[in-house]
Amino acid sequence: MERSLRNVLVVSFGFLLLFTAYGGLQSLQSSLYSEEGLGVTALSTLYGGMLLSSMFLPPLLIQRLGCKGTILLSMCGYVAFSVGNFFASWYTLIPTSILLGLGAAPLWSAQCTYLTVMGNTHAEKAGKRGKDVVNQYFGIFFLIFQSSGVWGNLISSLVFGQSPSQETLPEEQLASCGASDCLMATATTNSTQRPSQQLVYTLLGIYTGSGVLAVLMIAAFLEPIRDLQRQSGGEKKSPPFWSTLLSTFKLYRDQRMCLLILLPLYSGLQQGFLSGEYTRSYVTCALGIQFVGYVMICFSAADALCSVLYGKVSQYTGRAALYVLGAVTQLSCMIALLLWRPRADQLAVFFVFSGLWGVADAVWQTQNNALYGVLFEKSKEAAFANYRLGEALGFVAAFGYSTFLCVHVKLYILLGVLSLTMVAYGIVECVESKNAIRPCDLGHANPAEDKEAQTKM
Repeated sequence: MERSLRNVLVVSFGFLLLFTAYGGLQSLQSSLYSEEGLGVTALSTLYGGMLLSSMFLPPLLIQRLGCKGTILLSMCGYVAFSVGNFFASWYTLIPTSILLGLGAAPLWSAQCTYLTVMGNTHAEKAGKRGKDVVNQYFGIFFLIFQSSGVWGNLISSLVFGQSPSQETLPEEQLASCGASDCLMATATTNSTQRPSQQLVYTLLGIYTGSGVLAVLMIAAFLEPIRDLQRQSGGEKKSPPFWSTLLSTFKLYRDQRMCLLILLPLYSGLQQGFLSGEYTRSYVTCALGIQFVGYVMICFSAADALCSVLYGKVSQYTGRAALYVLGAVTQLSCMIALLLWRPRADQLAVFFVFSGLWGVADAVWQTQNNALYGVLFEKSKEAAFANYRLGEALGFVAAFGYSTFLCVHVKLYILLGVLSLTMVAYGIVECVESKNAIRPCDLGHANPAEDKEAQTKM
């Protein structure tokens, strides 16, 4: 097997094992620990930590430890979060959430940097366009990675499926589910019927073992790499500490980055809505917690299949067409969720919504990462750190207002942000089409060209 592809597969399967555990836990946090909002508070804290780490840690860790070392260190934070769930309380979930959050941004920045370097290296050797190979590698990664949601949620559904079946809810209690859920209803719903502690421990043991296997796989089989610039230029002096530390913010001199920050922001908001509001206010409320896993399997399967499809199709349709597809699909879902009143006898509808959400999410996951890798190829670490910064802001906002806003208000927020995001993205695409030959990174371009490019923007 070709070397670059083999390393891409190692990264992909390592993330598959790690997020089989974390993805399943994230989907269950709001339902499993609903008392006093512990679950959503833990998720909000987690992404708050990710927000802080996005500002400073990724460029520093990747420079000091390399991509492989950064991935290994960050994965340990995810394993610690799984262990913290064994003794779920404010004193265990919050600290381990912070630890995971601090490692999340470096983990994803290192992964994106690794795939981008591998793609460009292979493209140079094979005489192909770099962005096409990078797109293909991200498609392969997300095909395997997104299937983690299938396995993680399948495990939780099979384990929790051993609980007694839930009784059908009366009409007056179903009225508080869906878009009308304001988290103020005191009536008992299916969400309060928690699985036994023994089943919870069984699930957590499986998840923790999966995370440990991920760490061992990366440590044993992933080849370390050096940045292409260092390979071509030999050993260079390390940049000053503060220069590296602030490289994330320096990239905002490029106005394209200022406009594109809405893409990861919206990505975080829509993922937060699905894992926080849809699983609790729609699925758990009307069907019971044992159905959360099955519904999220549908989302993950659609996401995974569309990820590899978009990776191949984008070179023929262009990325703009895929962005339009994602926006229209999710816009339609939001409007329908505002109007729909979930009922237990409409089981198929719960899966339709999660599947369509996955079709749209695959666009944001594959195309956003590839777009950042192509436009900011010379500052990959800082660019992907900015991406995780924006996505973390979206998650923090989504989980932060989760406990005091009605679901229909959250859907209106998503509608507004999606509209602004597509307008900003359209501006960047128009500028890029008019300036086909332009610097990938203003920080590495000629100052006169920088000034001209900024004037055109």
